[in-house]
Amino acid sequence: MEHYLDNSATTRVSRSVAEKVTELMCENYGNPSSLHSLGYRAETELESSRETIAEALGVKSEEIYFTSGGTEANNLAVFGTAQWLKKRGNKIVTTAIEHSSVYEAVRHLEELGFDVTYIKPDSSGHISTEQFEDAIDDKTILVSVMAVNNEVGAILPVDKLKQIIKSKNSPALLHCDCVQAFGKIPLRLAKTGVDLASVSGHKIHAPKGVGAIYVRKGLNIKPRQYGGEQEKKLRPGTEPLPLIAGFAQAVSDFDLSRNYKKVSGLNTYIIERLKAIDEITINSPPDALPYIVNFSVNGIRSETMLHFLAEKEIYVSSGSACAKGKPSRVLGAMTADRDTADSALRVSFCAENTTQDIDALTDAIVEAQQKLAKR
Repeated sequence: MEHYLDNSATTRVSRSVAEKVTELMCENYGNPSSLHSLGYRAETELESSRETIAEALGVKSEEIYFTSGGTEANNLAVFGTAQWLKKRGNKIVTTAIEHSSVYEAVRHLEELGFDVTYIKPDSSGHISTEQFEDAIDDKTILVSVMAVNNEVGAILPVDKLKQIIKSKNSPALLHCDCVQAFGKIPLRLAKTGVDLASVSGHKIHAPKGVGAIYVRKGLNIKPRQYGGEQEKKLRPGTEPLPLIAGFAQAVSDFDLSRNYKKVSGLNTYIIERLKAIDEITINSPPDALPYIVNFSVNGIRSETMLHFLAEKEIYVSSGSACAKGKPSRVLGAMTADRDTADSALRVSFCAENTTQDIDALTDAIVEAQQKLAKR
């Protein structure tokens, strides 16, 4: 029996989403930019999908632009803002635990001469508002902070940052990578003062290859590519309507309250099971998003444990899938203990998971401790 516990890497496409994608591939298959009736039908579907995403984020539909995923949305936010506001300042404030699509983007800007501050977390993954107050100034043009860390589930104080930006008389835009938060906790971006936000489809049972960026009305961030009128020239290219409609279907299927309650129960259960096992260190903070649990099996390297579990059809990860097995930059920022980082595993839930999945995992960990050679 398969036990899939790697939902922060990707999720299984739901049946309703697959049916919607098929409909848009085989029936309503027109190009939304075409002027004939089939194109009009496609455009109607496109705008309906845009409204669905916007409503879920608490913003206006005209503020949503579709992308190929979270990485493109994050890059567009970072580079688009830097290009637009570079005459007003050259400072960027972000954290040392951002997803690589933000972290590597700002590193590239740093190489181009921008002044970048990487705020580090404490040992539990928390970053305080005081650290942002110290970092943001009147030369800061971008503050990019994720809502939920993708490796340990730490929740960052995004809702407090716009007030700090204003108090510093800073021209900075506030960008939030909401990829791991979207579909798991309520997001009302307009109320929290976020200027730009990124979301992705394949984390919420939609297909890979589709995401969106929220750009507050009135902003003029610059595009990263050119060539057409689609998405008001901010992200030109024929829209992948089957993927977009599937994304919207997944959002329509949300039941945040029910799913959160179920996953919170699974989180409590796995923490209890893990604490009953010797040589386990919990790396996620106690107030982390319950969908993510990061822990270390002390003495057994992550790669070794992953292979052992995979042979039993139990699937977890050692951190961000984008890192492809490289040491965790997030845990490296949180702790100087290399052994803890080298033995870390990440479990990430969806509402389809059960306590049987957790039992299979924890039983296999105990077996691995008995069979696998210590480092």
